[in-house]
Amino acid sequence: MDLILGDPRWLYHPVRMIGHLITGTEKIIRSCFPKNKTGERIAGGVLALIVLSVSTAVPALILCIAYAYAWQLGLVIESFMCYQILATRSLRDESDKVYLALKEKGIDEARKAVSMIVGRDTRNLTEEGVTKAAVETVAENTSDGVIAPLFYLAIGGAVLGLAYKAVNTMDSMIGYKNDRYRYFGTAAARLDDIVNYIPARVSAMLMILAAACVHMDWKNAIRIWRRDRHNHKSPNAAQTEAVMAGALDVELAGNAWYFGELYEKPTIGDPIRRIEIRDIRKSHVLLFGTAVLALVLFVGIKSVCLLAVY
Repeated sequence: MDLILGDPRWLYHPVRMIGHLITGTEKIIRSCFPKNKTGERIAGGVLALIVLSVSTAVPALILCIAYAYAWQLGLVIESFMCYQILATRSLRDESDKVYLALKEKGIDEARKAVSMIVGRDTRNLTEEGVTKAAVETVAENTSDGVIAPLFYLAIGGAVLGLAYKAVNTMDSMIGYKNDRYRYFGTAAARLDDIVNYIPARVSAMLMILAAACVHMDWKNAIRIWRRDRHNHKSPNAAQTEAVMAGALDVELAGNAWYFGELYEKPTIGDPIRRIEIRDIRKSHVLLFGTAVLALVLFVGIKSVCLLAVY
């Protein structure tokens, strides 16, 4: 369903509901705690607990009622929930808009397109900078938007999958180290680091295997992953970025602007060749290859576990 339907704009997405919950809860929580370092960290922790609890309890209740009424109804509703948790098609589509803008519409439209999928300032990005940003987003979100959700869906179905999306959405909304969220977003950011720790590393291994399957530079992917997988403040983000950079033989990451402030970041990969627009579509090949391998792996493990139980 994800690969066929993607994320149509007319369909109200559960992540938007979680986003509204985060925004509304933040307004209430901030007024209840002191405006200092400790108070903001506690407030952020309370918000994370509330959002995670609601995002888990609501789908659990819906599915409990549906399965109690008819298992077929429960299966249909849970399948639909699982479909909405995944983002393979939408990640490809949104990053491909950047590719098409660079090819057909020029740098200004490309900057606008990439601004929809990255958190950095894009106004002054060059063609190379826009391309890098798109490829990096595909690399990072292969884990966050595809493999990690599949991982948690395999373990706990739609309920655990939506709990993961709640954590991931909180991190994307309040997990910034700017003046507003430096302390308030600490709990969300730490929680995201924890839940993505295993999936990020599984994603990296599967992406290396995918690179080998599609005849990309998998040996260099291993080398760069070993060397640069920690070249990011997040313990997880550079895992798949390092593999992507190595497989494409390009250099990613480096300094970037956020909220008008320059952040100095180490690079990932070696500039064996200059990154090109077509590398965006090459990144899609690794995205889909990694997703297929993850599906096979998780379904296989799940099947073995179920056979062992029954």
